[in-house]
Amino acid sequence: MTRSRTALTIILAAAILVCAGGDADAKRKRDRVARDFRHTDADGNGELSREEWNRRGNFKRLDADGNGALSLDEVRAMYEGVDEREYSWPPTGIQKPTVEIDPSIEADRIDAVALDEETLCGIGRMIRCDTEPQIKRGLAETGTGPQFPDGAACPGIDDYWAMDYAYKRNRQSFHGGIDLPVPWGTPMRAVAAGSVVAIYKAEQSKRGIELVLRHTPDQTSLPFWTYSAYGHMDRDPEFEIGERVKMGQIIGPTGNTGISARGRKGGGQSSTRRPAIHLAMFRSDKPIYGEANDTIIPANGHWLDPIAFYRQSGPYDSPSLIALPDSEKAVPVPVMLTDGTTLPADTKRIWPYACKR
Repeated sequence: MTRSRTALTIILAAAILVCAGGDADAKRKRDRVARDFRHTDADGNGELSREEWNRRGNFKRLDADGNGALSLDEVRAMYEGVDEREYSWPPTGIQKPTVEIDPSIEADRIDAVALDEETLCGIGRMIRCDTEPQIKRGLAETGTGPQFPDGAACPGIDDYWAMDYAYKRNRQSFHGGIDLPVPWGTPMRAVAAGSVVAIYKAEQSKRGIELVLRHTPDQTSLPFWTYSAYGHMDRDPEFEIGERVKMGQIIGPTGNTGISARGRKGGGQSSTRRPAIHLAMFRSDKPIYGEANDTIIPANGHWLDPIAFYRQSGPYDSPSLIALPDSEKAVPVPVMLTDGTTLPADTKRIWPYACKR
């Protein structure tokens, strides 16, 4: 009997240790900040240099001890408030403008079969497509980064443009946008005046609840038509297809909606994603566009580095951006402040979140 009890005790103790170890391992995997920090820390020295930070923005502001490198605790400061899900919506004092419909949004829509295969695969990124057409259509890391106005505290980037996502997806994959982590419910704002071309639901993609705007060249002062997509909203946006939107207009609260990184359409929502906007952009020399794989696809469209969207002059295409000298990789970003003023005052483009003074 004594031997049996001893054996049982050993088995129970081992089971407890296994469970405890499993819980610790699961918790470690759920710690997204630590996981991404380890992935970014290329030399494994426990801190991130400016080069490893790769122009995500706000390096100096995050470097609290001023030693020229970021510790894990300093990086965690980016995620302050992300665990507090309670917020009120809509924001106090916000009145939605009178609805005006842009008839060209419906008139310029074409069937997806009219799109060429490279554009369809390059931007639509269907399962049957590999990454080659994506790269040809501009989905390539450019090395650009935001430079915010002096005195403006703006949300920075954690997952940057076209970063290698193979470690998240278990296959060759590139990040088709930029992610800006902010507290739950932080209002997303239209980066320029435009019109709504699509609204997608959370169960449809990894981008979750998403609104897509189209911007004319006159609305941005850019030499092409631009599309901006705002993903991971916390609730369905209250807009109609074709509705005109003003620059800086609030389009929805930030959340973390979207199926998990390894999930499929209709699958479960991610349990580890932090609240953040996923901002994606496309450009085209034509106003017409199609739709496939829950994605708006401009005819003859190309991916647009979201940071390049803020350049005051060309180049805007990824190969030319890649070729720029390091001195031109930092892009001054026009912003809207929380009081509604903009820097500069006459800008037609702004960061997707209001900045504080």
